[in-house]
Amino acid sequence: MRRWTRGRRLRTGLKGWGGVGAMAVVCALAVTFVMLLPLIRSDGDGSTGTSGSRLTYGSQVRAEEGCPTAEVAKAPEKQTLSPSNADGSTIEEIKNRTGEKRKLIVGVDQNSYRWGYRDPNSGQDAALEGFDIDLVHRIAADILGDPNAVQFKAIPTDQRIPAIKDGRVDMIVRTMTINCKRLSDVAFSAPYFKTGQQVLASKSSKITGYDGSLAGQRICTAKGSTANTKLVNDKQAGDLVSSADLRTTVPNQLDCLVRLQLGEVDAVVTDGALAASQAAQDPTVMLKGEPFTTEYYGVAMKKDADDLVRRVNQVLVDYRKDTANGWQASYDRWLSATLGEDPSTSEPPAPQYLRTS
Repeated sequence: MRRWTRGRRLRTGLKGWGGVGAMAVVCALAVTFVMLLPLIRSDGDGSTGTSGSRLTYGSQVRAEEGCPTAEVAKAPEKQTLSPSNADGSTIEEIKNRTGEKRKLIVGVDQNSYRWGYRDPNSGQDAALEGFDIDLVHRIAADILGDPNAVQFKAIPTDQRIPAIKDGRVDMIVRTMTINCKRLSDVAFSAPYFKTGQQVLASKSSKITGYDGSLAGQRICTAKGSTANTKLVNDKQAGDLVSSADLRTTVPNQLDCLVRLQLGEVDAVVTDGALAASQAAQDPTVMLKGEPFTTEYYGVAMKKDADDLVRRVNQVLVDYRKDTANGWQASYDRWLSATLGEDPSTSEPPAPQYLRTS
């Protein structure tokens, strides 16, 4: 397998290209950086910026919007329906699709290394691969009897909820954090992954984490992300240094890494699990400080798709029990190189199903 040797870092000399042209270049670069990825596993020698260490989590500081009660605000990840194998109207509609259309339509990312990305060396026409993609195949196998009966749709970070509400997809499996604000728009499965917000910056940067070292620094976040909401709320509350510049927001999280590489921002804030994968793509950046929230990824669906929510929750129960081809096997394959061999800090807690209707 070939190692990816990164060329000379792009600098801010590209800024003068201006407007749409510049953004087109940025998007093209984003895809290029994803496609030219190392196909070997890191042994924690520090080249990924994580030094092979496991992530730890600081206290969650929630600034939830739309929570009906304080109890829901404490644990929105528990607001889901109990598991069931029964078919309902939503699942029947999916099963009744005919011919080439008889597929599960799923919104995913195609630019997040090890989560949902296209590997040009896979020998399968750059098929989508990654931790989220494995879960999608498992859900399709359960509902339609065929793990490959999937129509993937690449959905930007800021379009995840609109894509569900507009009916463009049956579900979103795209490193999507469960929170109260989103629960007012969509339904979530039980959690399938645990993570937390973290800072990513150049190794040479004096930034030390989510602290006073962010004073005067330009920070990039994705539109519609929990990171963006957290930083904006913290700045308003005085919990983030007032001189931190939050003006740079992008449609897709990977665009933040490109902005950092171009020298247009000084730091990126995103989920630590994604940040670790981005550090694996670029040996000149690293995670700074510890995660400063605790969050859980869930599968998002329409609010009234109760049967589909219950079915996905049943799939997750079985997926975690399957030690040979389930959650653990997928973690070992895709994430252990960046998050550590021990998955205990990434495993979601035993699910609770507090939503009754």
